Amino acid sequence: MKGFDPATGLGYVQDGCYVPVTLPYARNPGEAVLVGSLFGVCSVGGAQGEVDNIHTEGVYGLTAATGANTDATQWAKAYWDNTNKRITPVASGHSYVGVFFAAKATSEATAQVRLNEFVV
Repeated sequence: MKGFDPATGLGYVQDGCYVPVTLPYARNPGEAVLVGSLFGVCSVGGAQGEVDNIHTEGVYGLTAATGANTDATQWAKAYWDNTNKRITPVASGHSYVGVFFAAKATSEATAQVRLNEFVV
């Protein structure tokens, strides 16, 4: 059943694949962003405080941590390091945002990540 009733505020609003957000920091198109508990990939990007529609579903190539302990197997959990603005396989202090769609070596600065529909 689709249909939003403005009088009650009940019903279908949108599919949630693209969500308008106010960017908490500057982002370019295709870069990831964490807005509160919502994680996604910028459509057009913008400066801090600008509005962008972020993609919240799908598989994306994202900036990733490199070096020791940054390798990941396919389907391992992927976390967002909001301080350094990158994907990491390290859970401590980071937000769980998806899974590695492909294995990632320690030298690779990008990772293919399937986004979760929620952030933990």
